[in-house]
Amino acid sequence: MSESRRRVQLLTRAGCSICERAYAQLAGLAAELGFDLSATDVDAAAAAGEPRLRAEFGDRLPVVLLDGREHSYWEVDEPRLRADLGAG
Repeated sequence: MSESRRRVQLLTRAGCSICERAYAQLAGLAAELGFDLSATDVDAAAAAGEPRLRAEFGDRLPVVLLDGREHSYWEVDEPRLRADLGAG
């Protein structure tokens, strides 16, 4: 068994319709390409005592992180994500 699945995290905030569309797109890609997908609400994280994500990314949501590094923002760059995941 491989423990090397790639991780995609979507930074969002409540009520963000663009964020919801990005998550739906990423969920479909996760099923196809086999990466782990999570979503983090930056406002909820800040309220829970972790303000860093909102401070860094809060004005550009949604933000896609690939393996913890910023990959794209405002939209999913699907061709680039496929290439970076080796799925051409």
